[in-house]
Amino acid sequence: MSVARKILFTTGGLTKRRCVFVLTAAQNRSAPTLSFDMATKPNFGGKMDSVPEKRILRPAATAHPALPFAPAQAQRDYATNRVQHFPLFTEISANERSSILGAARVRTFSRGQTIYFEGDHLRQVMLLTSGSAKMVQFGEDGSAVILRLCGPGELIGTLGLSIQQRYRCTSQALTPCTAMIWESQVFESLSCRFPALRLNVASILYKLLEDMEDRFREISTQCVACRLCRQILRLVEQVGTPSNGAMEIQMTREDLAQLIGTSLFTVSRLLSKWDRQGIVVTRREGFSLKNVAALNDLIVECSKEEAG
Repeated sequence: MSVARKILFTTGGLTKRRCVFVLTAAQNRSAPTLSFDMATKPNFGGKMDSVPEKRILRPAATAHPALPFAPAQAQRDYATNRVQHFPLFTEISANERSSILGAARVRTFSRGQTIYFEGDHLRQVMLLTSGSAKMVQFGEDGSAVILRLCGPGELIGTLGLSIQQRYRCTSQALTPCTAMIWESQVFESLSCRFPALRLNVASILYKLLEDMEDRFREISTQCVACRLCRQILRLVEQVGTPSNGAMEIQMTREDLAQLIGTSLFTVSRLLSKWDRQGIVVTRREGFSLKNVAALNDLIVECSKEEAG
């Protein structure tokens, strides 16, 4: 059974207002309801006519269920599932992987943010879990060359287990990215505890050396068009994302020129030519590869011309 109260207000003058409030509260503490009616008519007689009440029901606030885990734990679980196929965790069990990730912290970087500077002490090991970053080295005249790119699953920078070592390049985020970070001494102890982790690090460093050798050979023996084709194919595997039947690469023409050791003008000319041929689609902050087969055909043609 509920209890209802009615309150009537009357004011004098030419603009008398009539307000009727009905407040209902149930004894069983159900959701409170509120109804009201307001009229704005001239009232010269000093009395008010009754009008039907209009009710507007306001449901009681609903309590939100508590999250099953804290945001930090959710982020940790997401990272654990995401990195299980990364080269760093090859042949490492789920329990061992959780122990390794438990010693790391997660950090995000915005686009264009510097991750570290050349000459800084190398005190951390960083594993990129999303986004992409570039490793840049500057010459004495201020010119820049991109040594390599990092995509999800790759280690940013070099691995140094001594705080006396320093970074030999500057790392910058190409896109918004997230990384797992271990202190170098902590990572060294984990490598001793889990031998598979140390073997995976050695395998990663060997792969990086192979890539550097391939690029050095290409710069020394191949034309710019052929180098650009091969580099685009590598970028598709590293940082490419599917989009409308094409592979989208978020990288400026200037960065692409620094990556293959040529001028911005040359890269712009070649990409514009391939855009007209329907091989790529260019835009201001990147490009999309539409026809992989045509790009491979260009590599074959360039190789024949160089051989002839």
